[in-house]
Amino acid sequence: MKQSAESGFTLIEMMVALVIFAMIAAAGVALLSFSIRAQASTAAQLDEVAGLRRSSVLLANDLAQSLPRVARGGDGAVLRAFTGNDGHSDPLVLGYVRGGRTNPDNQPRSAMQRVDVTLNKGRLERRAYAAPDGDSASTTILLADNVASVSMRYRDKRGDWRGRWDNSDIASLPAAVEMTIMRARNRSLTLAFVGGPQYP
Repeated sequence: MKQSAESGFTLIEMMVALVIFAMIAAAGVALLSFSIRAQASTAAQLDEVAGLRRSSVLLANDLAQSLPRVARGGDGAVLRAFTGNDGHSDPLVLGYVRGGRTNPDNQPRSAMQRVDVTLNKGRLERRAYAAPDGDSASTTILLADNVASVSMRYRDKRGDWRGRWDNSDIASLPAAVEMTIMRARNRSLTLAFVGGPQYP
């Protein structure tokens, strides 16, 4: 019995079908790959924003509780109650003594601690010492990474802004602090903080 010439597919029809299937599969893979990359990029951006928000809150709490308390370094040198550099000429960006440290384990220690904020190799870090004087043990927290530069401004009680906090009164505190962080790809973020209780 002869088979009909119209049954089945010809070779050309099979090749056309395979080409169409390959094009649809390639488009699907490209769309899926784009979606995965977009999701990863969005997650990274959200993590970065959340990290900067945590850092901003930490610094805001620190600076709101900064104290006009002169400290001493490990070598006995007198340290200003508040050191504020311009962010360019020295790895030390900020140095201050803060109060209000919690003591959940009831250890015999002061509620005050000395804090340094430094910029080193693109990493903006907060180093908190166990005591306001000396070179006691410290804890370092990363505030931001991939930092190209930091610019600082400090406001005195008269309302004037200056690039450094280095006036003659070593126990004085700024009324406000402004920090501009320049990130990769020229993205900048400006943070403003209220100073310590010396100027309510």
